[in-house]
Amino acid sequence: MANRIVVDNVSAGYGSVRVLHGVSLTVEAGETVVLLGTNGNGKSTLIKCIMGMLTPAAGQVYLERDGARIDLAGKTPEEIVNLGIALVPEGRRLFPKLSVLENLQLGAYRTAARARIGENLEFCFEAFPALRERRQQLAGSMSGGEQQMVAVARALMSSPTILLVDEPSVGLAPILVSRMIAKIKELKEQRQMTVLMAEQNFNQAIKIADRGYIIVHGEIAFEGESAEALKGNELVKRYYLGA
Repeated sequence: MANRIVVDNVSAGYGSVRVLHGVSLTVEAGETVVLLGTNGNGKSTLIKCIMGMLTPAAGQVYLERDGARIDLAGKTPEEIVNLGIALVPEGRRLFPKLSVLENLQLGAYRTAARARIGENLEFCFEAFPALRERRQQLAGSMSGGEQQMVAVARALMSSPTILLVDEPSVGLAPILVSRMIAKIKELKEQRQMTVLMAEQNFNQAIKIADRGYIIVHGEIAFEGESAEALKGNELVKRYYLGA
């Protein structure tokens, strides 16, 4: 099933504060696309527009599936999840007083995933063996790295074809960031998913990117058609590489 996300000339914000200004991007089926930008430039706002958590003031957000177009703007997050799009949110957003197992089971609430709970749970435990050992532990008592594992696994429990990952490096030690980014690449390949990852850690994000965009002050400042094109861009050198 071919899936393609299109964001076309989207403007959005909160109340009178405009955050995104005419943003356009595409995520083709099977790609890993990174949305790069430092804090406050609109990465999470764009993710929220795709997930139905924020309605754009202008522009279009839609999913193309096997030639059919499905408008996402105006749909609820539940409806969007039911289309096979899952989010790993910034800050993990777990239920701290529920166990690891309970958090994962909540990820499988969509109808298409309920029949695969056992299969998906085993897949998640194989991907993150520590979660099998700690499945009865309260999520809120875990370390930041362990909680990020739960957040990724919870998204996978919905059997997504498209995975949105918002700032997976936040609050993690550098070695854990490297491991998590590598794991996202591994899981994407195993499940043949399409991935859009918003991230400010350029050096880690570029390791798994097919291509990407740089967002500055709510506008797409550069579109890199390859990881190498991103590495050579002057904005990257200025904001990320200290040149």
